[in-house]
Amino acid sequence: MELTAAEPRRKSLVQLYIDGEAAVKIDRETFLRSRLQPGDELTDEQLHELILASDTRRAHEKALYLLEHRDHSKRELVEKITRTAASREAAQAAADRMEELGLVDDENYARRRAKELFLSKQYGPLRVRQELRQKGIAPELVDSLIEEYSQCDDGQLPLENIRGVLAKKYPGWQEDERQRRRAFAALQRRGYSYEQIREGMRLAYEGEEDW
Repeated sequence: MELTAAEPRRKSLVQLYIDGEAAVKIDRETFLRSRLQPGDELTDEQLHELILASDTRRAHEKALYLLEHRDHSKRELVEKITRTAASREAAQAAADRMEELGLVDDENYARRRAKELFLSKQYGPLRVRQELRQKGIAPELVDSLIEEYSQCDDGQLPLENIRGVLAKKYPGWQEDERQRRRAFAALQRRGYSYEQIREGMRLAYEGEEDW
């Protein structure tokens, strides 16, 4: 096979033409390191190695770019790299490397995310479980964090969160049946069980004078 042309493309890519036809795009740095020039002969094996090298480089660059902007779980990182930059194999290898370097830590990520969901967003255990599982956090770690936060303040955290949501977003729910139904549905979407909502509303109603 003859490399007949190599033309620059967007996003630091180079379009390779093999025997006069568009073949593959690889990243510019990988191409420059190969020292290939139009007119050079390529074997199938050499082309395959070139593609793998480019795939690996793009995956690592994308991983570093994503982690520079915010923390990611390992599975989330793999999925994003696969969608935008490289093969799943290269994405997995890049995520593994980021984990080795300490740039990806699912336990630390899960703890920070659980804290945000429970305390800042005032989500209930069911919603927090769903959010963490979607990020690829191991089930046993999810269970541990749910248990930990469910026991906060002697088990009162979910009920206090419900009370806070009611006060902030649904004033007058005690007197307005329609507002009460809306509040109940919203709390279910936030991940609270039927029993938690009933108990939270009861305590909020009884403790209204103490707010």
